[in-house]
Amino acid sequence: MVRDYSALLPGGAATPPARREPTALERLGWGPFFAQQLDSQALTQTPPVRVVAVHRSGLQIAGDGIDEMIPPGPEAPVGDWLLFDPARPRSSRVLERKSLIKRRAPGTDRHIQLIAANIDTVFIVTSCNQDFNVARLERYVALGLEAGIEPVIVLTKTDLIVDDPVPWIDRAKAVSDRVPVVALDARGTEPTQALGAWCKPGRTVAFLGSSGVGKSTLTNALLGAQAIATQGIREDDARGRHTTTRRELHQVPCGCLVLDTPGMRELQLTDSAAGIADVFEDIEALAAQCRFKDCQHETEPGCAVQAALAEGRLDPARVARWCKLQAEDAFNSASIAERREKDRAFGKLVRSAVKAKSDRGR
Repeated sequence: MVRDYSALLPGGAATPPARREPTALERLGWGPFFAQQLDSQALTQTPPVRVVAVHRSGLQIAGDGIDEMIPPGPEAPVGDWLLFDPARPRSSRVLERKSLIKRRAPGTDRHIQLIAANIDTVFIVTSCNQDFNVARLERYVALGLEAGIEPVIVLTKTDLIVDDPVPWIDRAKAVSDRVPVVALDARGTEPTQALGAWCKPGRTVAFLGSSGVGKSTLTNALLGAQAIATQGIREDDARGRHTTTRRELHQVPCGCLVLDTPGMRELQLTDSAAGIADVFEDIEALAAQCRFKDCQHETEPGCAVQAALAEGRLDPARVARWCKLQAEDAFNSASIAERREKDRAFGKLVRSAVKAKSDRGR
């Protein structure tokens, strides 16, 4: 069946009636940002689809009348939009992303791992127990801000762990003035009400955090069903147990899409200088007043950061975390750039060798 995609093009659709039902693509998060990247020629053979799940064997895609698994091809994390080429799925083109969550891949291999694309809001989930870690929250918030995503800190297990969540809320609010904080019981209907302002039709939200903090429970609450397996916390250390095994988008009754992710044991930042600066904007403002532009904020004369520490205007632990994230990001960014340069040089060497062999065979 030939489908008419003309309404997807900029200016291709008349002003819709006030109560028009969303199209299949709009329910998947389609909007003007992606439509402006299309032309009628591309749409004729390659309809837009969204990556809704990533498996080891391939990508699960969905679109208007399309729901199938395709083999791995372009580097496309869950949430990406593709112009699907049915004849050559591996050649499907990835549309420009509205946002991208990435990290340095765990282990010694120096490369970037893409986590999710085109997310509107990221809910950074932590429990009001031993899992609560300010440094980890700062790291996740920096990741979200760098990606161009609105971060929201969500505190769970308030009903089981503590009688008064206010101290935990205050500690979470101290992470950044830019980030709202919501405390809730992850079960029942409370998440739908508490998170409803961000879960609007056509929007895509994601839950990030350690294993067992309640991400799958929150997703189930929004779904209104126990669609995802969950497990409780261990009593000895209040640590969660891993349940989600892959990244997958779920459509929920309120009209938004929810991404539940496996807990990340390691979150190494890379290319995140702007996000770190946003989280620690008060320290960054002071650093700009230092006498020397390359001030390391240790023993240099005229250091505004050290002066604020001496006067008690800054928390030494917070400054130490700022320095650590800056150093980590700089190291990872440089090492990954070095690997890319080596890969390019190696590729050039291989191409030269292949060409030389071909010339000798003539």
